Amino acid sequence: MEKQRKRAPSARSLQTKARILDAAEQVFAARGFDGASIRDIAAEAGVQVGLVHHHGGGKEELFHQTVARRADELSRIRLEALDAARAGGVLTLSAVLDCFIRPYVTLARTGGPQWMAYGRLVAHVSVDPRWRAIAAECFDPTAGQFIDEIARLYPQADRQSIAAGQVYSVSAMLAFLNTGWRIEALSPGAVEARVDQLVDYCAAGIEVMVKRD
Repeated sequence: MEKQRKRAPSARSLQTKARILDAAEQVFAARGFDGASIRDIAAEAGVQVGLVHHHGGGKEELFHQTVARRADELSRIRLEALDAARAGGVLTLSAVLDCFIRPYVTLARTGGPQWMAYGRLVAHVSVDPRWRAIAAECFDPTAGQFIDEIARLYPQADRQSIAAGQVYSVSAMLAFLNTGWRIEALSPGAVEARVDQLVDYCAAGIEVMVKRD
């Protein structure tokens, strides 16, 4: 007997799932994986707990879906920026890092609270080895392309040093977005931190590291 075709989800179902993922993003970002609960996420989304399980599975699968949801869009924007920079002429280290850093900073500043929450979510993934598989799936392929690009600029450098510099740069980017209030606290009246300063900081650090190899 021919298998019955699986029906495509309705618009209402897709909207409900998006609301659940938005809620999960906020709750996981604020409380981390261990501090969040399915009940908290359901309350944030305004749905029954059963609907969260229906659309997201268990907590670990929901966490995975929430991280993966925006990863493709962010990767696409970063790689498009890198392609445009290549087409524009000879690349520099600062130009490569700008293509990686600026797209997310722009999304976080202009894309609404969900993109800011996503940055905090990425920070949770970055510091916890149990999410190694999620990082490998969602972030490592794009990070690897940027590491390759830097390696072409510094062929004598050890790849480990470049990879370390890339990881440190991600940490600096997340701190730039989430702890900007500290700059204001330490320098009252300071204007909003500039992406150019962040890129210069990261480029200088990587350049010192690779020149030691």
